[in-house]
Amino acid sequence: MKRRRLILLALACLAVPKTELLAQQEGYTRIYRRLEGTDTATVIHISPVYVFPRRADTRRYEQLIYNLKKVYPIAKEANATLKAMENHLLSLRTKREQQAFVKAMEKKLKEKYTPVLRHMTFAQGKILIKLIDRETNRTSYQLVKDLRGSFSAFVWQGVARIFGANLKDSYDRYGEDRQIEMLILLYEAGEI
Repeated sequence: MKRRRLILLALACLAVPKTELLAQQEGYTRIYRRLEGTDTATVIHISPVYVFPRRADTRRYEQLIYNLKKVYPIAKEANATLKAMENHLLSLRTKREQQAFVKAMEKKLKEKYTPVLRHMTFAQGKILIKLIDRETNRTSYQLVKDLRGSFSAFVWQGVARIFGANLKDSYDRYGEDRQIEMLILLYEAGEI
């Protein structure tokens, strides 16, 4: 009886096509079979698991993932909007037309993003400032200065400093923002 079950199991394993996907995506794992020569090998891809010494560190890491998922799409969209805006600004001839266009875009962006930004935490705002620098290769301060002028940039920098942020923060993918960079790569790959 046991021998018969074993033979049926072996035949069932041989009947599986050579590249059949056993599990599309179970959490962070992908399992499939691959033919290597005359043998069928089961391949399992498992994403890394991070273990922290204290529960507080684990919570901080999970909160960073949550904040990144909420803020990163906004930074990507801001980059696309900025590129489109700069291309359109180049086509405008006079400085007055450019200023009118910037004011109209500012009004449009305020209407769109004010509800989203009001519900952000300070930590999400700080991450957004860094991600805008990552995406545009310019700090938020430089962007405000280029689009609205030095005085406006100075005022918004003062407001940011009151709330514990800094518009001049730059993104350091190999230094202090190394963990954010790793999470962004995992996010873009669909792993988190």
